[in-house]
Amino acid sequence: MGRRGTETLVVVEAQLTPEGILWPVVAAELGLSTVFLTNDLQRYAKVHRFAEVFDRDDVSVMASDTNSAASIVDALRNISETREVRGVFTQCDYNLPLVAEAAREFGLPGLDPKAAALARNKLRTREACRAAGVPAPDFRHALSADEAVAFAEKVGFPCVVKPMTESASTDVALGRDAGQVARLFAGIAARREDRRGQPRPPGALIEEYCAGYEVSVETFTVDGQVSVLGVVDKSVSPHPYFAETAQVFPSLLPDRVTAELSDTAVAGLHAIGHDFGAAHTEVRMTARGPRLIEINARLAGEDIPELMDAALGLATRRQALAMHVGLRPDLTVTERRGAATRKINFPISGTLRRIDGLEAARDAPGVVEVLLSVGEGDRVEALVSNHETYGQVRAVASTAGEAQRLAEAAFNQISFLVDRP
Repeated sequence: MGRRGTETLVVVEAQLTPEGILWPVVAAELGLSTVFLTNDLQRYAKVHRFAEVFDRDDVSVMASDTNSAASIVDALRNISETREVRGVFTQCDYNLPLVAEAAREFGLPGLDPKAAALARNKLRTREACRAAGVPAPDFRHALSADEAVAFAEKVGFPCVVKPMTESASTDVALGRDAGQVARLFAGIAARREDRRGQPRPPGALIEEYCAGYEVSVETFTVDGQVSVLGVVDKSVSPHPYFAETAQVFPSLLPDRVTAELSDTAVAGLHAIGHDFGAAHTEVRMTARGPRLIEINARLAGEDIPELMDAALGLATRRQALAMHVGLRPDLTVTERRGAATRKINFPISGTLRRIDGLEAARDAPGVVEVLLSVGEGDRVEALVSNHETYGQVRAVASTAGEAQRLAEAAFNQISFLVDRP
């Protein structure tokens, strides 16, 4: 496992994105080696950058039941026999409460386990926000299709039907009538385990639909004080799904609007008792004002940290990780620029037969990354959640508006031919 005394970060699972598996690389920037705990390393094998991360000499992989806080603690004890464990960390929503519990038991820095558990379960988030008076959609935990339809008829169509403990908009959809709501409920209720093999709570969450645009509010909580780094403008796929298709940072909205959205996000964090580290909170602006949609008690996923870093001159991944090894984050803003991303996804499922324009996109002004994780001959799936994202085009400029236009112009250089099966 390495020489005695090696300063080590234990990373528990990861998000299934190229950026989501980069934590061992970030740990190395802090002078730490990494032990990666997983119950299935092969789930990451097809993620772009897998070899870049897991072939490193300072990364070890250890098999563990990562769906159990007790097993994570046992692994920490075993690792600490030969290494100095400085921290335990995850950005994977499914493991956040378990890692928070393990950190607390092992005496390592981390989020309050109660806050992690409240953020992890969308129903419990709703209940905490309701109790604290935070504006959010009306909701009902339905245990039958009849109950789901009855609440939908009360709150009005369309409404949102979702599982309570998934991430990346998995199985979240809009129900426009009673039949659709019943079918969506049945599909969610039939799945007893989530995407990581953990038990799903029974039933489904039925929510009032909040028409309006959506943002995410990016924060760090240090010494119990919440600092807002900024607001991300998000574009979401056409209904009935809610997958993200583009992001711009900082927001192009007026300051008074971003202030309202930020205040709602901070109120939500206080409602769940969020007391440590980064958070990524989704809020919608409706005709009746902001409505809190979801709290993610961790740094934003995909390449939103890269957008913030380019725009503000930060190193947000490093600062998030620093907190988990007992260091104080440096959130000093040194830049005032803009950055934007367009996601690569497909409206239909099938075989990718032809790709044109990648080099033209890479050569376009302002472009800093064109990432495509599939090639000709590969199978692609139609966009229904964030899991069906196959790459991105990212641009940086002097302002967010310019970055958005540059990302769009570069994205439009690319075309694909997909054969239906």
